[in-house]
Amino acid sequence: MIDGDNRNPDVLSGPWPHQDPEYADAKSSLHSSLRSVREAMLSKLEGLSEYDIRRPLTPTGTNLLGLIKHLSIIEARYFGETFGRPFPEHVRWWVEDDDENAGMWATEGESRAEVVGWYQRASAHADATIDALALDSPGRVPWWAFPPSVPLFNILVHVISETNRHAGHADILREQLDGAAKIATDNPNLPKRDAAWWENYRGRVEQAARAAEPDKP
Repeated sequence: MIDGDNRNPDVLSGPWPHQDPEYADAKSSLHSSLRSVREAMLSKLEGLSEYDIRRPLTPTGTNLLGLIKHLSIIEARYFGETFGRPFPEHVRWWVEDDDENAGMWATEGESRAEVVGWYQRASAHADATIDALALDSPGRVPWWAFPPSVPLFNILVHVISETNRHAGHADILREQLDGAAKIATDNPNLPKRDAAWWENYRGRVEQAARAAEPDKP
């Protein structure tokens, strides 16, 4: 369909024939972006001990395995009950009146495999919802205070935004733990420099920060 200015009003929806098939239209692009950041999240656990994936590294208790646990709830609820396709498993910490903040940390009785498995199954359920529905399919988020009616497009954007936010948290937590700094297992996305270069770089950043507030003790 062409409008009076010879532009396709559906250009944002696609298809985009010259793109990689994973990004060939709006829905594929959003879905691929979600899959990619999920992989990045899980990669942050690789090579770490049980203690390090659980230990709180901020004053508010943020920890790597807790972020995975939290995102499993996000995937299951937003792509489940929002569209009348509830996730088939019941996990006690999804109940809102359960132990405060239970979805943000793993107890000693919840194994790494168990939490990762929840996330993977919730993601698979979300994938099935995304595959089954059109971007304009209506949903309803009962826990939203503002108008709860929302299409799949908005939910995809919301969950991608939420997951990327926590991926940024995970980047910083992992670097604090062992110095590992990369987007995912096979994607460092950083300049190829040795430890001495990074130490010098950090020193220059610190020097500039102190120069901006010279009276700071």
